[in-house]
Amino acid sequence: MQWYVYILSCADGIYYTGITTDLNRRVDQHNSKKGAKSLRGKLPVKIVYNESYKDHVLAAKREREIKGWRREKKTLLVEDFSLRTKEGFSLRSKATKAR
Repeated sequence: MQWYVYILSCADGIYYTGITTDLNRRVDQHNSKKGAKSLRGKLPVKIVYNESYKDHVLAAKREREIKGWRREKKTLLVEDFSLRTKEGFSLRSKATKAR
């Protein structure tokens, strides 16, 4: 099973980091107030970053790592990801280079 670490941009400008096996479903859950309670007052949200893992444990470790970063570092990761997706790089190559 594929696991994804993702960063959401919330309506109030904050970043939220999480993991899931289905990105689209998870964003729909958050936006329909069935996701994390901490986001309910910050909707709508949109995915601004993601990377994939074959293992839940690795994805959870990466999620914890990113959650420990300051906003500035997360912003650099998101901006780099945005530029690379516009240039047509694969998701995995972006995740590897973003570290």
